[in-house]
Amino acid sequence: MTLPGYPVSRPRRLRQSPALRRLVAETQLSVSQMVLPLFVRQGKKLRHPVAAMPGVFQMSPDEILREATAAYALGVPAVLLFGIPDKKDAQASGAYAAKGIVQQTVRLLKKELPELLVITDVCLCEYMAHGHCGVVQGGKILNDPSLALLARTAASHAEAGADMVAPSDMMDGRVRAIRAALDEKGFTETPIMSYAAKFASAFYGPFREVAESTPQFGDRHSYQMDAANANEALREVALDIQEGADIVMVKPALAYLDILHRVKTEFGYPTAAYAVSGEYSMIKAAAAQGWIDERAVTLESLLAMRRAGADILITYSAADVARWLKEK
Repeated sequence: MTLPGYPVSRPRRLRQSPALRRLVAETQLSVSQMVLPLFVRQGKKLRHPVAAMPGVFQMSPDEILREATAAYALGVPAVLLFGIPDKKDAQASGAYAAKGIVQQTVRLLKKELPELLVITDVCLCEYMAHGHCGVVQGGKILNDPSLALLARTAASHAEAGADMVAPSDMMDGRVRAIRAALDEKGFTETPIMSYAAKFASAFYGPFREVAESTPQFGDRHSYQMDAANANEALREVALDIQEGADIVMVKPALAYLDILHRVKTEFGYPTAAYAVSGEYSMIKAAAAQGWIDERAVTLESLLAMRRAGADILITYSAADVARWLKEK
């Protein structure tokens, strides 16, 4: 019997069973949205664990192939490659070497696993002796001289067979320079996924261990964005789109959901969110203590990124998520 004044609308009606909840779910997680970051260095049968990121390794190309093959079998469609060279210098020569570690690995992956989408991170920090993302002179990071090296790096990745390049340096004008270099070399169909709104974040700490890219002096606040600025992020994204970006990215993801939502709403472009190392490590650490459910928290955080507007999720948990979604 309905009591007088009792609401006619009962939202709980559609929450009564898993089937009903799935039927009316507004946001979906799918393995087809996932990109798995991988870190490659010279060697064979090398899987060097990263203490700050349980389950993440520095791997040799053969192990990268094994890891990528396993992830692809689970449905993960793409990987994002980061290179760790044996030698570094002041011109980041390992970044654009024809036989550089990323170039070698791209060729191997495209030969053995051609259906896999191979995306390459285009930056200089891992290859620079000083650890910064650009050319340094007199203690300053120089913008324009860095563009030529970034463009050369992106072109070398495309020549090796990369399906997509992803500049992460945050130098002004890098997308335009990379697009011009790719087009000049005949790679007009190679898309650019730009780290368009990349913030100078404390959440990157564990990444610097695995990528061996900690700056030897100063920090990256002169080129990565201030966490206080949202409107500036929209200006950065607009510039990258004007310069030829095909996909734009917000990094980090979970602490910047407002930025992610504004970017997607404002531009409607394919938008990626990078669930960065600090986000991953915090979940892993809390789960190891038994304080949280790793699976539930990971899926909920990724769902939040999707709800905010992300079309693509770059996550170290991609393979685990693929398994969990199949089980679910």
